[in-house]
Amino acid sequence: MKRIKLLLLIFVLPLLAFTTAHKYYISVTQIEYIKDKQSVQIISRIFIDDFESLLQKRYDEKIILNEENELIEVNSYIEMYLTQKIKVKINGKDAQVVFLGKEYEDDIVRCFLEIDNIESINSFEISNKVLFDLKEEQQNIVKLNINSKKKSFLLTAQKQKALLKFN
Repeated sequence: MKRIKLLLLIFVLPLLAFTTAHKYYISVTQIEYIKDKQSVQIISRIFIDDFESLLQKRYDEKIILNEENELIEVNSYIEMYLTQKIKVKINGKDAQVVFLGKEYEDDIVRCFLEIDNIESINSFEISNKVLFDLKEEQQNIVKLNINSKKKSFLLTAQKQKALLKFN
């Protein structure tokens, strides 16, 4: 009887340990102002499985995020989603965020965005609602490097915006 329990423990426990989804729902968005190029460059890192699940629910259940089996429309779905969920105001005015592309790295998709023609920044406000419509516990870390000032914010479904002023 002890052997049966031991065998069950040995075979069942590993199955349970590896079949649960990850417990943390986090994205990291880095934002840097390149004054020489008058450009705000944005890189958003999102877990592939979470992003894929959201895009399937929202746009097309056949979506698979991987270079070999991707639908042609994936980039336009990602662009549509990110430009709806990441909003930026520079100096109190809405800025147009442009999706440039993406690349895969292990279990992360890195999305590249940009805002052009920015001569100077006195204030920078960001709203990052990425994946809030998938998981309540989603947290979005935003790291800013603007005018040689570095600042990080943790955005949640309850606190979706961050504002940085330069005076």
